[in-house]
Amino acid sequence: MTTTQLVTEIRKKQSFLCIGLDVDLKKIPEYLLDTDDPIFEFNKAIIETTHHLAVAYKPNTAFYEAYGIKGWQALEKTIQYLNKNYPEIFTIADAKRGDIGNTSSMYAKAFFEDLAFDSVTVAPYMGKDSVEPFLAFEDKYTILLALTSNEGAFDFQTKTIEGKEMYKHVLEISKQWKNSKNLMYVVGATKASFLAEIREIIPESFLLVPGVGAQGGNLQDVCTYGMTKNVGLLINSSRGIIYASREADFASAAAKKAKELQQQMAAILAK
Repeated sequence: MTTTQLVTEIRKKQSFLCIGLDVDLKKIPEYLLDTDDPIFEFNKAIIETTHHLAVAYKPNTAFYEAYGIKGWQALEKTIQYLNKNYPEIFTIADAKRGDIGNTSSMYAKAFFEDLAFDSVTVAPYMGKDSVEPFLAFEDKYTILLALTSNEGAFDFQTKTIEGKEMYKHVLEISKQWKNSKNLMYVVGATKASFLAEIREIIPESFLLVPGVGAQGGNLQDVCTYGMTKNVGLLINSSRGIIYASREADFASAAAKKAKELQQQMAAILAK
């Protein structure tokens, strides 16, 4: 998928919603535990009721790896289901990988070739040679952790080095990497006040913005400071949507929550 196609989908659906598929077996309806693959059945139901409201889905791989081979198989079935039935959806492997070059090449192969995700989240701490193997895939996107929504972000990301915060160094240096046009960035919704300065460095890049909803981020603030002429935002909500209900109506409850966010986004786009 190209960014042009992603923007077209955003305009069509009047939505820049990304739904996080972070499946915890302790939180899903109990009756699903009796199925052969409860994780996939949960995801499938969520996708079926929300695909017309979202432009992206983001499984966090930790929630699949935690269940061993069965979890990994559920992830594979989920991405295959999305790619087959909803090819217009942008898919994100929230894996937060990043290692020495040959290892990163294998991570990239796993997510881009074997699982056929459109994008993967990557940690920049090890620098250029740990990220460029992901960028070597010309038709895929690497989503770099820039300024995250968690409390610990202030431990390193906002520390000043040579008169400039570390996350700004990450943004500026990453622009010099090969095929950097295929970079997107993670910026937490709880850091909305930083977005104006971030946009001075990367004025057009897409930002994946977690933290709206359960983590307390404000959608309007994020859009005020972070939106571009091509929208440039993917707002992620996970728990606030997929766990709107833990009863048999969980999928319709998720759709209701997703619709609420989509309508807010449509109103913002209309302005």
